[in-house]
Amino acid sequence: MPTLPLCTALVILLSVSACQPVSTNVSDSDTQNWSCQSQDTPFAYSTCSIKAKALTNGRYSLQLFWQQPDSTQPLLTFDALLATLPAEQTLHFAMNAGMYNEKYAPIGYTVIEGTEKRALNLKEGGGNFHLLPNGVLWWDKSGNVKITESHTLNKQMNDGTAQTWYATQSGPMLVINDEIHPQFNPDSTSLKIRNGAGVCSDGSIQFVNSDAPVTFYQFASLFKDELGCPNALFLDGGIASALYAPSMDKHDKKEMGVMIGVIEHKN
Repeated sequence: MPTLPLCTALVILLSVSACQPVSTNVSDSDTQNWSCQSQDTPFAYSTCSIKAKALTNGRYSLQLFWQQPDSTQPLLTFDALLATLPAEQTLHFAMNAGMYNEKYAPIGYTVIEGTEKRALNLKEGGGNFHLLPNGVLWWDKSGNVKITESHTLNKQMNDGTAQTWYATQSGPMLVINDEIHPQFNPDSTSLKIRNGAGVCSDGSIQFVNSDAPVTFYQFASLFKDELGCPNALFLDGGIASALYAPSMDKHDKKEMGVMIGVIEHKN
């Protein structure tokens, strides 16, 4: 299926970096290493994925975004993020990357380009973040992506075996070493829109936004049984779930804290 351009000449003049190809065929030349799709079973959801090996060759990068350049003000929206990107960078997809407070600041461990923005949060408390075990989606400077339980990552950082270049902490973990979170109830009736990420056995990192309300158990089962992700992390849900995927014509206008996205670098 050929790629159809969204950008007219007028749009190009206004915003080169915001223009995106429309394609749902992962074999297209521009989407050999990433794709975004909508699925209807076992429930309605949207997923964007990137091959892990593609993040180590310099063409693509997975990044976290939070504040305006040279400012402490949060970006808040995908539109603001797009406006900050250089013309040689293309944002293929993005979503909200974790929970935040009333000032849109992250409540968990956050590292952006090697700079710690928030310390690792190992405290007990209420809410989804503290439904232990929780975890951290992180990657090193080489682009090797992992999801690690928070206390385990703390030990790895202390002994030097984990060196975080980017990191976002959230909770609860959805899947831990191929097991669904022990506190999830298969018979739960708590249905909400949810989004999360998984590091999967096929060599991909999957970013999923449910398009229908689901329970934690249903959402975790999707990562474990359908997507084959031994480790997966809940990012947030409800009004905080947001997805930017122009190849699927999705561009949520919500405000959020930290965002995560895949950038293609074109020289």
